[in-house]
Amino acid sequence: MTVTATETESSAPQHHRHIPGEPGLWIFLFGDMIMFSVFFGFVAVLHGRHPTMFRASQQALHPDLGLLNTLLLLTASALVARGLQQLRSGRPARTLPWALLCALGFAALKGSEYALVIQDGHTPTSNDFFMYYFVFTGIHLAHLTIGLGALTVLIVLSRRPTLSRGGLLVAEGAAAYWHMVDLLWLVLFPLFYLVA
Repeated sequence: MTVTATETESSAPQHHRHIPGEPGLWIFLFGDMIMFSVFFGFVAVLHGRHPTMFRASQQALHPDLGLLNTLLLLTASALVARGLQQLRSGRPARTLPWALLCALGFAALKGSEYALVIQDGHTPTSNDFFMYYFVFTGIHLAHLTIGLGALTVLIVLSRRPTLSRGGLLVAEGAAAYWHMVDLLWLVLFPLFYLVA
């Protein structure tokens, strides 16, 4: 896959950096992160008000699965970053299908953990900890599902023989969205699993 000649000529002499993707996407991403910041505040307040209940409820989670999911998302983000770099240089982005596989692995593991927690008798109605846990990790899982679509778009774009400037902006936006999904989990994981 190659970038069009017009893009190569216009980008070769200028080595300036730009914000990836469309500006409107960044408004959405920042808005989403602000919304999650409020959610994180709710969990921090809950922890401060009910530390014993928080710690006892944490024991019902599976930090080994949470850690494995963290590693899957970090690996996926590294593969997406590499794939985008390959797209920008006009080379085939062979790392992107592996990123999609990591994302699917995250979803499967999260579903398995939900099943284990519910099997142990913990549901969103058990207490405030589990309500927040299921709601916020569920919202994150919904974001990850959208991220699967973004990764699919990246894979489709990577198979085109040429990538226009607009196509590159779409690819950058999809990658930026994926990195936001990763970033949100990097806060959710320690907040629910590790904070004592």
